Amino acid sequence: MEPSSCDTFVALPPSTVGQRIIFGKNSDRPCDEVQEVVYVPASDHTEGGKVECTYIEIDQVAHTHAVVLSKPAWLWGAEMGANEHGLCIGNEAVWGRESADGDESLLGMDLVRLGLERADTAEKAVDVITELLQKYGQGGSCMEDDSGFTYHNSFLISDRKEAWLLESSAKYWAAEKVESGYRNISNQYGITTKIDREHPEMREYARSKGWWDGKSLFNFASVYSYLTTARIEASGSRYCEGKTLLEKSNGSITAETMMDILRDKDSGINMEGMFMSTGSMVSVVPTDPALPAVHYFTATPDPERSVFKPFIFLDGVGQIKETCSPNYGADDPVKKKPRFQSKPDRKHKLFAKHELVSAIIESHKDRGQRITQRMRGLEKNRMEKMETILSEGIKESEFLVNLFSNCAQEEMAIYGNC
Repeated sequence: MEPSSCDTFVALPPSTVGQRIIFGKNSDRPCDEVQEVVYVPASDHTEGGKVECTYIEIDQVAHTHAVVLSKPAWLWGAEMGANEHGLCIGNEAVWGRESADGDESLLGMDLVRLGLERADTAEKAVDVITELLQKYGQGGSCMEDDSGFTYHNSFLISDRKEAWLLESSAKYWAAEKVESGYRNISNQYGITTKIDREHPEMREYARSKGWWDGKSLFNFASVYSYLTTARIEASGSRYCEGKTLLEKSNGSITAETMMDILRDKDSGINMEGMFMSTGSMVSVVPTDPALPAVHYFTATPDPERSVFKPFIFLDGVGQIKETCSPNYGADDPVKKKPRFQSKPDRKHKLFAKHELVSAIIESHKDRGQRITQRMRGLEKNRMEKMETILSEGIKESEFLVNLFSNCAQEEMAIYGNC
């Protein structure tokens, strides 16, 4: 299977409408993989405690923040998500000169979840992820099989005031601060000469390997990548297409703009084939901390045929049963060694119903159009209601506690009437 990756976007004022930060990501994964959306409440932990990630156990911290995650159902980490403070993180696969075929340690997806659970700002998330990289490293199969599909990771991280691009190669890393405008990343290194933070030995390591002469202007992408920075800007690449789509709406980017970008198939951003867009996320985060952030997730493949459903952090939010996959505990083939000897059924309720309806949409044009119209009608209705909350704040929290679940149930009701 050819290496593929995701596309992650962030837009900040003045690129956006109003004082809002818009974050978006398509998670491009193997086409048969189930992606679930889960809520994990804030929690206090005893001193000396441990947390079991996908492959390894690491030290737990005293307090973890509430998070909502879009994650491959077989692993502990997440492709993308947000926390109660308005922090959003998505990761990308990157390949470069340094081999990614290391021992099992932390996956990039584990680092996404750990960053969200342990940080309340984007820069603190950079600290969390880089400290974990230094202590534990990154490595292990990134697919639910023994194919040896491994990679290093880049991360796009945003909060209520700024964004950070963090790119890694084994334990070495560079980070770039984004304070305005827009930024997108795909599966190539994108930090060039503007480096705001870095691993203290990153340049010397590159010099010792013969990748950099120690004298010329240091360019992280060209030094650590197989490819030159010119290739990153190449016409026709998904990175370039995403950048162009953002530029077209520069100054007027909204949640709807971001959803349209994630649904775009001509650019390849909405991926089809052996790798496809198995889950999508768009977050709207006002710069005013008094206003709530709204996070939209599909929990189903192909955003063009999915409903973006809103989630808001509130006291009393419970687990999202409609998008939680079965839990196999210690009997899960991922937990047993040798790993990946079988694949259990990980379909959650919404995924199973969506899978059947997607087949109808594919094979019956007129009927499919009617179904899609109803799905978009549900999405539009919920987004209009969220606009009031984003502008005026929360007045009746009872309606919002089960917001995502209620919308998922309405979506399934549409499928049930097909």
